[in-house]
Amino acid sequence: MSKNEAVRPHYAEPSQDLTTSPLPSRRLAVVALVLAALNLRPAVTSLGPVLEEVRSALGMSGTVAGLLTSLPEVCFALVGFAAPRLARRYGADGVIGLGAVALTLGLLARPFSSGTVVFIALSAVALAGIAVTNVLLPVVVKQRFPDRVGAMTGVYSMALNVGACAAAAGTVPLARAFGGRWEAGLGSWTVLAALAVPAWLVLGRRRGAPLAAAPGGAAGAPGDVPDVRITRSPTAWALAVFFGLQAGGAYVIIGWLPQMFRDAGLSAEAAGLLFAVTSLLSVPLSYPLSALAGRLRSQSGLAAGLALCGLAGFAGLWAAPAGAPWLWAVLLGLSNTAFPLALAMIGMRGRDGATVTRLSAFAQSTGYLISIPVPILVGVLYQHSGGWRTPLVLMAVLMVLQLTAGLVAGRDRRIA
Repeated sequence: MSKNEAVRPHYAEPSQDLTTSPLPSRRLAVVALVLAALNLRPAVTSLGPVLEEVRSALGMSGTVAGLLTSLPEVCFALVGFAAPRLARRYGADGVIGLGAVALTLGLLARPFSSGTVVFIALSAVALAGIAVTNVLLPVVVKQRFPDRVGAMTGVYSMALNVGACAAAAGTVPLARAFGGRWEAGLGSWTVLAALAVPAWLVLGRRRGAPLAAAPGGAAGAPGDVPDVRITRSPTAWALAVFFGLQAGGAYVIIGWLPQMFRDAGLSAEAAGLLFAVTSLLSVPLSYPLSALAGRLRSQSGLAAGLALCGLAGFAGLWAAPAGAPWLWAVLLGLSNTAFPLALAMIGMRGRDGATVTRLSAFAQSTGYLISIPVPILVGVLYQHSGGWRTPLVLMAVLMVLQLTAGLVAGRDRRIA
């Protein structure tokens, strides 16, 4: 065991200062949490349905379009590393508020881009706002709901999936409602982003102090951040690998699963419906899974079980893709719920808000860096092998590695 880690003591976690705040403040925190989570994916999932129209309007090459589709992971990885420093200076609530402002401005201006470079730059502004929010939402949960980390992680994970699905399904109908203009379809999500700004700015002003750690895990004065070497913690590295491999698998499912089914002889409509199953399963399952994780001392069993679902799903696609496509889709959809589990484990592995901030930044940013090459490598193997068997072997190997990392990340340990 690393000297920075300890077995979690078996007594109730002490309440933090923020949990003694008036009930209206906690209700505002819940509303703000849900609004922020709803906005974590529409900037990404709204683009795919109208990407062809965007490329045509801006004269975007296929190579640049490929860069654009990989931009979210790059921004999440690189900008996420800056979140702890910003939170120490301005407070987690205030930084999320500023992130909501950046997201709103980026989404508002992006449809009016005069060229590809401007469109990519404005997309990066919006994604930067999402990146800091990605990292800091687990911190807010830890600070404001220390006794309900799993349940509240489930709440915002469910909202995240709702936002992602709504943007993917609603962008084209919104564009049609405004005369078939893709600009209107993309820009409509600015309204949702703007709704989150007031709540987070109010929370940021009420919070009033930068993020730091005090005895018992409460927010304290600047400079109280504990000297925790996150990069020396086996648990932190296991969380980063688990987060990265589940993200890589999710992006493979998002990018390639419909093509796998179509190459197996299924119709485009059937392939799309099967893919929708993998996406929609996360909506009802995120909350109960995270809540269950919060009640368990160790989450290793849950992490292993979800990895086994993914392994079985990819193995089924390898052996008989058209034999039981609904079963493979359900198994892969279950595997995708590793995302809220990873977020819940991040919140539970840190001793206090300051440690969770650094752990969240490290695990998510490093994890997204790990995930970036996975869908690219799958595409290369598909192109050069002429089929899906070799890429699916790769995914099976990665699922075994994810299972191993999950067993370590889920142990009853605290980084302190």
